[in-house]
Amino acid sequence: MEAAMSAVVGELVIRFISLVLKKYHSSNHAQSEEKMVERLQHLLMRVCTIVKEVDTRYITNSGMMMQLKTLSEAMYRGYSVLDNSRYRALQEGAGFNEVSSNDSSSSRLYLAKRSRTTDKATRLELHGALESLEIAVANMAEFVVLLGGCERISHRPYDVYMYTENFMLSRHAEKQKLLSLLLEHNNPPGDHAIAVRPIIGGAAIGKKTLVAHVCGDERVRSRFPSILHLNGDTILTILDHGRTMEEMMLVVIEFTSDVGDDDWKKFHSFVIKMGRGSKIIIVSQLKRLARFGSVQPIFLGVMSYDELRYLFKTLVFRSVGPAEHPRLVQIADEFAKLLWNMNGSLVATNSYADVLRRDLDIQFWRCILGKGSRMVRRNLSIYDVHLNTLIHQGHPVDITDFALHPLSMTPYSVNVSIKKELPSVTFGDLITDPSVRPKGDFTLIAWESRIPPYKSFPNFVTSHAQDTHQGSALPGRKRQGEPI
Repeated sequence: MEAAMSAVVGELVIRFISLVLKKYHSSNHAQSEEKMVERLQHLLMRVCTIVKEVDTRYITNSGMMMQLKTLSEAMYRGYSVLDNSRYRALQEGAGFNEVSSNDSSSSRLYLAKRSRTTDKATRLELHGALESLEIAVANMAEFVVLLGGCERISHRPYDVYMYTENFMLSRHAEKQKLLSLLLEHNNPPGDHAIAVRPIIGGAAIGKKTLVAHVCGDERVRSRFPSILHLNGDTILTILDHGRTMEEMMLVVIEFTSDVGDDDWKKFHSFVIKMGRGSKIIIVSQLKRLARFGSVQPIFLGVMSYDELRYLFKTLVFRSVGPAEHPRLVQIADEFAKLLWNMNGSLVATNSYADVLRRDLDIQFWRCILGKGSRMVRRNLSIYDVHLNTLIHQGHPVDITDFALHPLSMTPYSVNVSIKKELPSVTFGDLITDPSVRPKGDFTLIAWESRIPPYKSFPNFVTSHAQDTHQGSALPGRKRQGEPI
């Protein structure tokens, strides 16, 4: 009997010691993670200060531009990891309260398993983000010194707001590259050479917004008395005004289709005759137009997920602290994933942000998210092609889920001219209140900037979307379920 009691006591002592050790290690892990979060916050504060200062300076050093790109990427990743850590803490707190109230062994077991699964991943994320930021900051000493010697940009009072509205929270390095070229006094090699910089990128990715912001810079405007915006399809019409255009100019040309080499040579020869120092910016989605550049093109790609996530949250929450709405932060992450899967369309990003700002309510946000997700799935089911491809190629898009009525949408810039007599509805009004839909055809304004360059994105919307789309898979693509 005594031996049995001794064995039981021994087992209980072992279990007790094991429990104490587990709690000790758990406490150490929590403290370690908390210190990592604090360190991450501190580094992000330093890096964000540097990046903001960059936007107030003119940078011409290519090495500094590369460092800036690395620094900004590490910053966006760091903010993403920090948000994930905060939301995980919120989930665990909610889970703990729920388990305490229910006091069920199955709930406690579930929470313990979930905690063990996510703890390691979270620590790895924190460690990776910290390492990237620490390396970036460690290499910033010379960068900061050189930045202090760069000329300061004179900002107007509404510039910060303008940058937020028109997506200039990112593209720091690209903006500096374009500014560097336009403010350069020396022409490229050659007696009569003209600097031509192509800006190439996908649809709605921010090409024209980038150019508009740079052209609005005071030094650029003072350097070029005239900034001429042209359509690539009609560039030769400028030849008819040769006698009245003899001063130094900045010419911005938007190409929606390719142009022949002979036509380009004629146009280029004409610009050469203008005042010495004239420069050309080519804006297009077509990579082959990069052949006309005299300097390295700027290729605008899709933002990284972390960068788009940071941008979207800034647009949505504005002056409202995200920490005040932790549940909405998690839904904002889901929106960011949806937008990134749509190729990071900045028009869609600002459209959704404009809608969500109207009501910081969880159910409202989930309703809008559901509509957007269903629209993507519906078009994929109809065409067997991603929504992004449809928009890029100018095919009608089914937006039934937005208006709760069969509708088809086509951007005006693709193959239809704007019909001014049609009633107009904004995306925000339609998605929040489908009853505003006009009975017949109408113009849907996806988004319109409130300040220069006042860019608008209208779409032609017609009813009977199902009749239009049913059985109309894109040419060359097999519909799901069809025999090969």
